[in-house]
Amino acid sequence: MSSSSATLAPPSSPMPDAMPTHLHRRLAIVLAVVAFHMGALWALQSGLLRRAVELVIPVQVMAEFIEPPQPQIEPPPPAPPVATPTPPKPKPRPVPQPLPRPVATPTPEPSTLAPVVPPSPPAPPAPAEPVVAAAPPSPPAPPAPPRIELPSSSADYLNNPRPPYPPLSKRLGEQGKVVVRVFIDVDGTASRAEVRSSSGFERLDQTALQTVLRWRYVPGKRAGVPEAMWFNVPINFVLE
Repeated sequence: MSSSSATLAPPSSPMPDAMPTHLHRRLAIVLAVVAFHMGALWALQSGLLRRAVELVIPVQVMAEFIEPPQPQIEPPPPAPPVATPTPPKPKPRPVPQPLPRPVATPTPEPSTLAPVVPPSPPAPPAPAEPVVAAAPPSPPAPPAPPRIELPSSSADYLNNPRPPYPPLSKRLGEQGKVVVRVFIDVDGTASRAEVRSSSGFERLDQTALQTVLRWRYVPGKRAGVPEAMWFNVPINFVLE
């Protein structure tokens, strides 16, 4: 067959100048690093790298380096100027004055005129009249006390009978004066009575006491108004 009779060509051998693949990769890495460094140097020189670093730094990191504004300290007010005392001016020395020369004065001649009489002293002023102080006004007089009218038993219209004389006292000759104290009401009646001054005889005292209790009286009055009050009634027992 033609296929079997054909002669097989020998295999091609590799080229003697061809480099392996891993050497090409290392060379590319080295070239890239060299190119990166060269670009970095160029960027550093031209200022591009500094700008890139400023853009990459975060805002908060930059804020740490920013110092807060310091408060402004006002300068102290200037001290008032101290007044310097001016030195006193030297006093001028007094200039010695020349002493006056003595001048001869003529001796006064005795005067022939009449002596001058000194004026008489003025008369003393008349003494001033003493000032009489006005008397203070007298205080108002106190009001008059109300008028009191004592009761009465001697009015004609009362018709009071005379006290009876005890028969036994007449035979025994008893006599004397009895003062009876009687309380007179506003209606003129005697509500109670007592012997104020005794006659010395019991019969005469009791007769006077009973008599004044039966009498009628004009009631006492105070400022014209009837008022109950005590009244002394004298009764005399005299033998005729």
